[in-house]
Amino acid sequence: MEAVDTPDNSHLPKAENQGTVGVDLGVSALATLSTGEIFEGPKAHKALLDRLQRLSRSLSRKVKGSQNRKKAKAKLARLHVRIGNIRKDALHQLTTSLTRRFHTIGIEDLNVKGMVKNRHLSRAVSDMGFFEFRRQLDYKATQRGGVIVVADRWYPSSKTCSVCSHKLETLSLSVREWMCPTCGVTHDRDVNTAINLKNLAVSSTVSACGEEGSGSGRKTRTKPASVKLESSSKAPYG
Repeated sequence: MEAVDTPDNSHLPKAENQGTVGVDLGVSALATLSTGEIFEGPKAHKALLDRLQRLSRSLSRKVKGSQNRKKAKAKLARLHVRIGNIRKDALHQLTTSLTRRFHTIGIEDLNVKGMVKNRHLSRAVSDMGFFEFRRQLDYKATQRGGVIVVADRWYPSSKTCSVCSHKLETLSLSVREWMCPTCGVTHDRDVNTAINLKNLAVSSTVSACGEEGSGSGRKTRTKPASVKLESSSKAPYG
């Protein structure tokens, strides 16, 4: 039998299991939790955009092959590295906090590649680092024995009332708050989405244990965290 080296994660404690949490990713705020917590995200690219453009223009004016061009190119490269490091550091803090606190995490199946093709969203989506968030969340949940529940790409998380389950026919992306016509509850769009993702995660994990789940009629994918998460084709707001 061939020996295979595997990482030793025994030093990491299991998740504190503060219940189940839903996480809604967005471009105005990086993540909104079903607990009501909001993580803004550093938006490093936006913050340093002026300097980035200035260095890019400076590079374009340099003579090809010259020492000044090499220096300008190196300076621009260092700024790109700095932006990436700021983004990764913020994502590490967020994903570490989530996987440390919660055993079960409900998220949406986002198609990051498709979203960056949208000229209105591409820069903001890239700045937030959705793909990197998913990658980190996946392996950190695995290390702590957690579970990631991924909602189906067409699950109407933002259009469904988290109180009475009434579903709106349409909901424009510009609408950040809406009132349910059935129960009269006013919802913050992102918090409502996160609560629906939490409820779906709860019902999915209950159903997976052989018990009756309230969301059994919805198409979902309940994954152990060790299974690689895939991207989908959903916009950032359910």
